[in-house]
Amino acid sequence: MFLGEYKNNLGDKNRIAVPKKLRDQFNGALILTRGYEGCLLLVDYKRWNFLLEQINRKALLSLSVRDTKRYIIGGALNIDLDSQGRFVLPESLKMFANIENEVIFLGVGEWIEIWNSEKWSNKLKYLSENVSDLAEKLSEIKND
Repeated sequence: MFLGEYKNNLGDKNRIAVPKKLRDQFNGALILTRGYEGCLLLVDYKRWNFLLEQINRKALLSLSVRDTKRYIIGGALNIDLDSQGRFVLPESLKMFANIENEVIFLGVGEWIEIWNSEKWSNKLKYLSENVSDLAEKLSEIKND
């Protein structure tokens, strides 16, 4: 399980190192794609397949399913780490997430989110101010 918040900087040639505590948990090839709220998602192949299974549980006739596939799968790229645990951040995903210099890696269980540092700071402030309301809404969700 991916846990924790880690700061890093985008280096030369758009290279960025995945924090070792997160990197040590990878199982196989890596996939990077668009995430929600303007972040990126980083998963290994096993977790990627689990995510696809969740998406594919719903009917293809649903516009929401098709749009989710377009968004998540259509933006996905295979990522290779070098010997120092770095990868090249593709320009399209760099622009999508508005990543310029400081980056936050956020382990959230089954995947890693990669955030523009300022954007994450604003999101965390929002979460901190609304955590009680979020917990209440979560308690109302019914499991399928």
